[in-house]
Amino acid sequence: MSDESDREPAENISGGSAGGGTPAEFDPAEADTRAEAVIDRLGELYWQKTYGGQDAFECLVRTILSQNTSDKASQPAHDDLMARYGGDGPAADAEDDLVAALADADREELAETISSAGLYNRKSEVMIAAAEEIRAEFGSEKGFDEFVREGEPEAVRDRLLEIDGVGPKTADCVLLFSGGRGGVFPVDTHVHRIFRRLGIAPADADHEAVRAVVESEVPAEKCGFGHTATIQFGREYCTARKPACLDDPEACPMADLCEQVGVYPDTGEVVDPADAPESDA
Repeated sequence: MSDESDREPAENISGGSAGGGTPAEFDPAEADTRAEAVIDRLGELYWQKTYGGQDAFECLVRTILSQNTSDKASQPAHDDLMARYGGDGPAADAEDDLVAALADADREELAETISSAGLYNRKSEVMIAAAEEIRAEFGSEKGFDEFVREGEPEAVRDRLLEIDGVGPKTADCVLLFSGGRGGVFPVDTHVHRIFRRLGIAPADADHEAVRAVVESEVPAEKCGFGHTATIQFGREYCTARKPACLDDPEACPMADLCEQVGVYPDTGEVVDPADAPESDA
């Protein structure tokens, strides 16, 4: 693969080529599981990259902004937030500490700043409360960053999940993109849909059940790029309403690996895998 292929699009939540991490060592050897075969193919189709290195609190903020909205909407909100509260922004903390800046932020001002991300009133409340909680326990952005990068992964995940407004996907994104933890495969709507549609996870599996299946069947070093590449695959090929295989089975690079659960090319029908007749037991 070329160096260009190792860089991912800026619209992905990892922050693109500036988001930390390095090209991953990738050996397209024979996969041990079908899930690994899918990830190997995605790695050849898109990119192969290890992650880590993002500031933990900024990563948390970025992921909160992405909740229930598109990257097209959340990225400008993140940029506007950092322009106001980070670095030399007019509302930045004197010590350039984003935790302190948001802990002391005026909620209405913060909400206006991130309005492009949608649900801005709720998200501003969540971020201010999270900043206050993190400052009280870890002292600063730096202290929180050290905890995320150096703490025992399950303990870090459990602590992140205790923060109001932080769910499993958000916690896992922080572990992956900041902590650089191998074996972490965040499950968003694309990952949830695709691995059930492939027939790798049970059709009725919730997000945590899909995560358990994928993390058990994909080598730890491939989970990072597997997550972001799956998202891109979901945008380009395996969309929710009109997957590529609907009109032409050969148009999808996963055609030979997919069970097409909930997709019916003969009738043009597409349903959530949990609603597919064959998933009823």
